[in-house]
Amino acid sequence: MNAVLARLKEKLALDPLTVKQFKRFRSIKRGYYSAVVLGVMIALSFGAELLVNSRALVVSYQGELFFPTYGDIIPGRTFGLDYDYETDYRELDRLLEERGGAEGWVLMPPVPYDALENDLRAGVYPPYPPSVESGHYLGTDSTGRDVLARLIYGFRIAFAFSFLLLLCNYLIGIAVGCAMGFWGGLFDLIFQRVIEIWNMVPTLYVIMIVASIVVPTFWTLAAVMVLFGWTAMTWNMRTSTYKEKSREYVLAARALGASNPRMIGSHVIPNTISVIVTFIPFSIAGGITLLTALDYLGFGLPPPTPSWGELLSQGTSNLGSPWIVYSVVTAIGLVLVMVNYIGEAIREAFDPKKFTYYE
Repeated sequence: MNAVLARLKEKLALDPLTVKQFKRFRSIKRGYYSAVVLGVMIALSFGAELLVNSRALVVSYQGELFFPTYGDIIPGRTFGLDYDYETDYRELDRLLEERGGAEGWVLMPPVPYDALENDLRAGVYPPYPPSVESGHYLGTDSTGRDVLARLIYGFRIAFAFSFLLLLCNYLIGIAVGCAMGFWGGLFDLIFQRVIEIWNMVPTLYVIMIVASIVVPTFWTLAAVMVLFGWTAMTWNMRTSTYKEKSREYVLAARALGASNPRMIGSHVIPNTISVIVTFIPFSIAGGITLLTALDYLGFGLPPPTPSWGELLSQGTSNLGSPWIVYSVVTAIGLVLVMVNYIGEAIREAFDPKKFTYYE
């Protein structure tokens, strides 16, 4: 039993070179802390309903507890209100407080507004300025929707979009690039010409054509961008594979009778991991800016989907309400700066000149 545990521990132990690279990454403070902050932001955004939502987290009414956030719609009559549609939990909170809390209480999220909710006031036209009393901490946009709510939900959509592009582009690009570099010859030549022709297609025009035919959705945009975005990683993997396949360990594996899939999976790809990892942060930044640009131009996600690009467009159209453009520009700037710091730190940590097995 002890021998089995020892072998398992040995298999799970990180490679000494990987440990050195991680220590080097941690030593680059701005990249490491940017990764921590960005990781926290991503985690919080995927639980955004607990922080930014017009639905209550918990409602205690006449001794019974309700959890509306991730539950079904609860009509107003359940809490003694005179309507059958979904409860206005902010109104319910005020009513219960006015009654002294004897019937129950309501626990609202820190930002008690949804990203799609229009909070309009009698006699005053939006956008409304930031106010702690109203709960609009960054103000509202031109239709009365909370800016902070749309920033948070827009960040979640933008990150999910960029991560999906990253995953699909890398899977296709790594597979095709490795095949081109490993087999070379006619196969490589044909795919080079195909990629060169494919890269000449203007992607923006394709998106404009698609948007004129159907209403673009998250999946439609992702499919179009993957269709034309996989070629960048292909060139990098082709070059790296050409270099790695001539190494002594690959030639030795070939001489010992290793199959092509084994040589690629066990020798080529693991030794090109530094190239793959280095481009990840910059690919994520590219995906975020791409979706933001498409939404700003009007060819992205349809309204009223929370979007940084749509919010930026509103901000530039309402310069008299500077909180809109300041908020979204600050958010975009901070995220892109953090991603670039992470990318620089990863590139520095995985620099082969810093660490070798022959130190």
